[in-house]
Amino acid sequence: MQLLKSYILPRIAQWAVVIFVGVTAVFLIPRLSPVNPVDDMIGRMTAFQTIDPEAVVAMRETMNDLFGLEGSLLEQYINFWSRLLQGDLGPSFQNFPTPVTDFIRAGLPWTVGLLTTTTILSWLLGIFVGSLVAYNQHRTWAQALERVVIVIYPTPYLIIALLLLVIFAFYWPIFPMTGGAQGSPALTWDYISSIFRFGFLPALSIIIGGFAFRFIMAKALSTSEIASDYVQYAELAAVPKRRIVMSYVIRNTMLPHVNDLALSLGAMFEGALIVEVMFGYPGLGSKLFTAISNADYNIIMGIVLLSIVGIATGSLIVDLLYPVFDPRVRLR
Repeated sequence: MQLLKSYILPRIAQWAVVIFVGVTAVFLIPRLSPVNPVDDMIGRMTAFQTIDPEAVVAMRETMNDLFGLEGSLLEQYINFWSRLLQGDLGPSFQNFPTPVTDFIRAGLPWTVGLLTTTTILSWLLGIFVGSLVAYNQHRTWAQALERVVIVIYPTPYLIIALLLLVIFAFYWPIFPMTGGAQGSPALTWDYISSIFRFGFLPALSIIIGGFAFRFIMAKALSTSEIASDYVQYAELAAVPKRRIVMSYVIRNTMLPHVNDLALSLGAMFEGALIVEVMFGYPGLGSKLFTAISNADYNIIMGIVLLSIVGIATGSLIVDLLYPVFDPRVRLR
């Protein structure tokens, strides 16, 4: 009960405040723009035809209501929260009157499937290989691998994705260049295998970049841990190396890694924008890029809101799991 009052409830309150502030910022920022999206849309619709002025006024009133721009700023804010709690993010500006939720619903499974898999794989590989290299840092293979990773680490995702496209989709065309799948969605081997085939290169580019970051992080944490007295004692006691790495080194460096994993999974809802655009992958990242290009504020707002909730929830999960991994928190 004491843990609930002193630790869990304050963090849930912080989570709610972060989401409230984030949602408020998302509401205010587009309204600071000098561009009125309703006027812009009406201008496009009436550019090549003559429309009765009364019809234009009625159209403007209808669109202001649809986009939540009717009334004072306070009334708009209350209406915004009311619609948001009902899951109504309004229609898309560019693809009027298609609801924003339809676009998010279409892209979310692709992004979640791609980024969940790649984040977990790069996290596991980076921690294990980085810790192993730190423990065997004087071996030739470990030094060679570290040099390769140091070269990869500062390389932008754009370059990695471009190299994979050129090698495996152009010069050696064993994987498709763009897209997410082939054929109509169905529970058939052909369709499911096409998802893996189309997603392999985007996944590989994300795994390579994520692995390099986590490798360097794990190696830095493990190097300081290996110098600890209890590791030196375990070596003198002839404890098997595998047990030292897994049960001593990795286990005692897990807190920063758990932080990284939770925040990475929370941030997935904004999509891997660069990778998805490069490979024409139909996830939230490519939809966000298209929305930014077309100034489609409602889609941008919807994806950003989803990302805010995801990151805040990831941080909350980390905070709630800390007592499991860190006895000092339980003691306090």
